[in-house]
Amino acid sequence: MQYITFDPAKEYDLILLGRVAIDFNPVDLNRPLEESSNFNKYLGGSPANIAVGMARLGKKIGFLAKVSDDQFGDYVVHYFEKEGIDTSHITRCKHGENLGLTFTEIKSPTESNILMYRDGVADLMLEPEDVDEEYICRAKALLISGTALAASPSREAALKAILLAKKNGVVVIFDIDYRAYTWRGPDEISIYYSMAASNADLILGSREEFDLTERIQGVCESDDESAARWHSLGAKIVVIKHGKEGSMAYTCDGKHYAVKPFPTNALKGFGGGDGYASSFIRALIDGCSVPQALEYGSASASMLISAHSCSAAMPTLEAVEQFIKEEKEKYGEMVVLQ
Repeated sequence: MQYITFDPAKEYDLILLGRVAIDFNPVDLNRPLEESSNFNKYLGGSPANIAVGMARLGKKIGFLAKVSDDQFGDYVVHYFEKEGIDTSHITRCKHGENLGLTFTEIKSPTESNILMYRDGVADLMLEPEDVDEEYICRAKALLISGTALAASPSREAALKAILLAKKNGVVVIFDIDYRAYTWRGPDEISIYYSMAASNADLILGSREEFDLTERIQGVCESDDESAARWHSLGAKIVVIKHGKEGSMAYTCDGKHYAVKPFPTNALKGFGGGDGYASSFIRALIDGCSVPQALEYGSASASMLISAHSCSAAMPTLEAVEQFIKEEKEKYGEMVVLQ
């Protein structure tokens, strides 16, 4: 059963709105950040990573963002262009705002941390006036990243984009994508996350992110209760992730499915969520079932945590399918009906 209908006549498979940043990942692995001296530079930011992932999977992608008016801004725009991502609605900041910088710490394959510099960042300068209804109308789906709601004027731009998508029959995807930086308190987080989630057709987040979203209404005691709450408000599919223990997808007809992580030789503990989202969404757009989408998402997540980068390591569809084939031959099925 197809729970979400994507208009095949629309030009773009997905337009994303949100964070674009620069990642610096240490080459000196398995040590604290203070002892790392050498780093590789990558395009970063969850929605930017998802955009690259979707483009690598063969989808036509657009992006709404503000970037810095400097060499890093040039780097982002040119990187997207090389990946075939439309940059016509990426504009430059005019008051010296910089791209956010993320320094990662890879202490071990199971212990990673992220140090973000997010004061006065370019992505939060996106204005409501930057959000063009005609552009939104050209997409099958719109993805809003939770970090876009962390401060004005970006939060108003994101909410405007959601309203325009709803008005024009564009599927709304909310990737909760919580980052502690920039938010002023838990009530603020719950207010704006709830606003976005209440208008979304597909919601993706970790158990902790759903707890933050539900704080004011009352945190649900189980994944089942969380899914039921958001289904009652219009969501068609709710995905709740539990890291190493896998993830669950709940559909609006009361069904739910679980997927286990594909075994892999992990290098780092971050980036998997962006690979998961890109492959899961791609599968839904291409008409795959929810269990199939879970399988693609879990496979991409495992592939990403075994790579040094996020954006640069996003796999092609052929690579994901080959990975799934080989893993299932070794370990059997990963998705089960609950």
